[in-house]
This record gives sequence, C-alpha cells and structure tokens, in this order.
Amino acid sequence: MRSPAAAPEPELGFSVSALPEPHRSRTRQILRDHPDVRRYIGKTPATFGVIVAVVVFQIGLAWVLRTSSWWLIIPTAALVGAFANHALWALIHECTHNLIFRTPAANALAGIVANFPHVLPGSVLFKRYHLKHHAFQGVYELDADIPNVWEAKLVGTSPWRKALWLALFPLVQSLRPPRLREIRPLDRWFVLNVLAQAAFDATIWLAFGPRALSYLLISFFFSVGLHPLGARWVQEHYMIFPEQETNSYYGWLNRIAFNVGYHNEHHDFPSVPWNRLPALKRAAPEAYETLGSHGSWARLLWQFLFDRRVSLFARQVREERGGVRFDSDAAPDLELAGAGGQVSQSVACLASSREKAQFERPDPALEA
Repeated sequence: MRSPAAAPEPELGFSVSALPEPHRSRTRQILRDHPDVRRYIGKTPATFGVIVAVVVFQIGLAWVLRTSSWWLIIPTAALVGAFANHALWALIHECTHNLIFRTPAANALAGIVANFPHVLPGSVLFKRYHLKHHAFQGVYELDADIPNVWEAKLVGTSPWRKALWLALFPLVQSLRPPRLREIRPLDRWFVLNVLAQAAFDATIWLAFGPRALSYLLISFFFSVGLHPLGARWVQEHYMIFPEQETNSYYGWLNRIAFNVGYHNEHHDFPSVPWNRLPALKRAAPEAYETLGSHGSWARLLWQFLFDRRVSLFARQVREERGGVRFDSDAAPDLELAGAGGQVSQSVACLASSREKAQFERPDPALEA
C-alpha cells in the first residue's frame, strides 16, 4: 500500500485529462491476464436478507430511543446508527448495479426498502446519477460526483468550510443535478421512492414519535457527513495520490461496510458483488497492489480537513467520453467478458433489455 505523497498547493482548477477514464482499459488487461476472474461476476440474492436485517435493526433502535434525551440520541446516532445507515448506502449501491436480483425492477424495490432508515428518498436518484458516474467518470456535464466549480471555489482550502461542506454533504449533492442537463431524473420509480419513503416516515412519527425519526435522520447525516465514514467520499476519487483518480480503502471497516472501500476493483468490475471483491483483488495483485490506497478513513478525514494541499479541486475532469453511449449499462466487465466468448453462468443472469427498458423508460405523465 503506497502512502500519499506530498503535493504542491492546489490551483483554483481541476486537473484536466485528455484521456478517457482509466477503468475500461484495466478491465480489458485483467481479463486478458486472468480470464478466470469472470467467475466472480454474478448476483448475491442473500444480500436482500442483510438489507432487511439492518432496516429492522434501525427501526428497533429508533423505538428504543423514542423517549430518550438528545444526550443519548445524538451519540448513539454517531456511534451506532451512522454505521448501520452507511451499510445501507453500500447495499443501495449493490442494488444500483443489479447485484442482488435478476431483474432491475426487483433491485430497485430492494433499494427503496434499504432507503427507509435514511428518512430522505434517494435510492432511485442515486442509481440515475451513479451509473452515469461509472460510464463517464470525470466528465463535468455527466458525473455528479464532481463538485460544482462554484462549490469548490466557495469551500477553498479552509478547514472549517471543508468541515461544513462535509457535514451538509447530502444537501450539497442535491445542488449538482441542474448541471447535469442530459440526465432526466424524474419518472414513476422516483415517485414510488418518494411515496414509499413518506409512508415509512409518517409511520415512524405516528407510532414512535418525532425523536425516533430524528434518530434516523441524524444517523443518516453522520453516515455520509462529518464523520470518519464521510471520508469515503474523499477516498474514492480525490487525487490524494498523484496521477491517480480512483482509490481503494482496505481498512477493517470494510467488514461492516460490505467492502465498499474496494473502489478500484468495483470500477473495473462493477458486475462483481461485494462479497467477491477481495477475491478479485487477490486474483490480480499486479493490477491493484501497485496503486496507492488508504488504510484509515479517520486519518483521511483529518488530512482532508487540515491539509491545505487537498481541496475540492483535487479531482480529474475530462471531455473525452471514450466512445461510450449515453445509455450504456456502465458494465464494461460484462461487455468485455462477453466479447471474449467465455461468459460464466452467472453472467447469464443479466436482465433482458426489455426489463431494463421497463425500469428506465420515462413516465409520460411526469414528462407532460
């Protein structure tokens, strides 16, 4: 594992690359050198059982805390609830890539269930934007993971402004979609996500009281905000390592975060479920052990806040779309493995184009 190298003071601008995103070429190389990695592509239906268990756990804890003081609710949210909600984000991520069930619709419904303890509806919109992030990594007009230019300038290198930015990260992300004009986020799945979430929130409020719902909401903000877990957003694509735009985390928290830290591996093989990512890394050590990686989210959080060499501009952007179609499945491993003619049986579980169209087709009523 390579440690971060010192970098010069950042300029007010992103790093610009004339090359396409790096993952497709590495996927091709790994498949050429290690054709057996195809066997890791597939689904893990048992993940849905984990989703149900974590959702029930959070509902149970909300019930326990329904009459507690804020002095107990807030620390519990930070020390327990944040980890549960973060785990649910990782599981929504699995649903986004259709890594649980055969059909996109079933995965979307699972994601909506996993979203319940987050209080705010987000699983459907996450899928809309996250798949474009995979297909067009670093393309400013399509990658919602890239900060707005005004956002990066506003935050600058100030530790307290970076802390505030991370604390409000869910709200900050909601300001990026207007920039991504080619992506149409609203359809009947989004409406279903909103209605289901509203029904869940109302049930918790009426059955347990406002403090129970507040516990869930505070847990949500800690899970993606000013918390060691929030450093994951920095870990994934901030250029802490020179000339490297995607980074993995191999620390112990992967055990309760469903290996979401294996980010280079995931971008190279987005059709490999969470439980097989460590095996993928072991199968191609020359591809991953030579890259810089992180071993501690807490240490990275400290570095992000107080190292003025790290700002929101520490990102790679590009105009080159690599010849990828806008409606791409964002699954280069499936595409390249299929091109090799040696697709494993699990790949055959890929949803049909008709099922995919049913999930992604815009709702005419909403477009009117």
